[in-house]
Amino acid sequence: MADLSRLGERRFLVMGRAGMDLYADPPGTRTEDAVRFTAALGGSSANIAVALVKLGCHASLVTCVSDDAVGRFCLNQLDQYGVDRTHVRAVPGEARNSLAVVETRIDDCQSVIYRNNAADFAMTIPDVEAVDYAAFSALVTTGTVLAAEPSRMAAFRAIDLARAAGVPLIFDIDYRPYSWPSAEEAAQVYSRAGALCDVIVGNDVEFGFMAGDYGQGLDCARNLAKTAQIVIYKRGEKGAITLTADGEFASGIYPTQALKPTGAGDSFLGAFVAALSKRSPLTECVQRGSAAAAMVVARVGCAPAMPNNAELDTFLAANPGPFV
Repeated sequence: MADLSRLGERRFLVMGRAGMDLYADPPGTRTEDAVRFTAALGGSSANIAVALVKLGCHASLVTCVSDDAVGRFCLNQLDQYGVDRTHVRAVPGEARNSLAVVETRIDDCQSVIYRNNAADFAMTIPDVEAVDYAAFSALVTTGTVLAAEPSRMAAFRAIDLARAAGVPLIFDIDYRPYSWPSAEEAAQVYSRAGALCDVIVGNDVEFGFMAGDYGQGLDCARNLAKTAQIVIYKRGEKGAITLTADGEFASGIYPTQALKPTGAGDSFLGAFVAALSKRSPLTECVQRGSAAAAMVVARVGCAPAMPNNAELDTFLAANPGPFV
């Protein structure tokens, strides 16, 4: 079991994809009616890295991008946000970056994601073995890296190397069915990863699929909490249940005028981990994660919508929230 006090060094290695998001513009426009789009950095891991940087942490990304204009767009965006990309490799040939065509709408929001021959799945064992894990406070990974080879094997190698270096492992389940041949295979792989991690965050659907029964998700989270130090079971509008060896507590959400449903999970994890790195009480860490999620769904985009500390503090001061 890794020492979570190490997070205080605030240097995070984030593993997983960076992509391009195209938003139908202006907000409210349906994709099929749009004549213009705005581009932004996307991809769950890149979004988390941006969230961490905006909240005063150092974040490095390890992944692969396509060796083309879209891949270079992602690299340029990482630079602009201040995310270190020393361990981001451009993949030549026919590999392509993840591309999401998204709407800034709540009702019947459509998100069309192109993941054919995804460049981030080309991450290899040499890519992750090039990292000095001892230089980082934690390895943050999302479940997307586990959906295909050689990325899956590389991700488990990175987890082993991080554990050997005493680095805490933070796992955002982030289950995307379209990336997997079957839910059964995904559940097996995610369960293997979860058993190795110190902090696990997911929603009720994700824990439910891991359990093989959507009615048993909370039991799955409780079982994982026997080996992980912190497990957060998110329940959408019902808030979250946080589980540790000392017990569990429930928390609510912040009301917000949402523009879209996307980005909440990435912003929650970034703000939660940033607060955890300051050794804030666990209830406050969950509170800041929940507040960041409420802010991001009320803004256009994902990476550009991530709040900084001043914005988050202002929101919290104005919104006490329904926390128990």
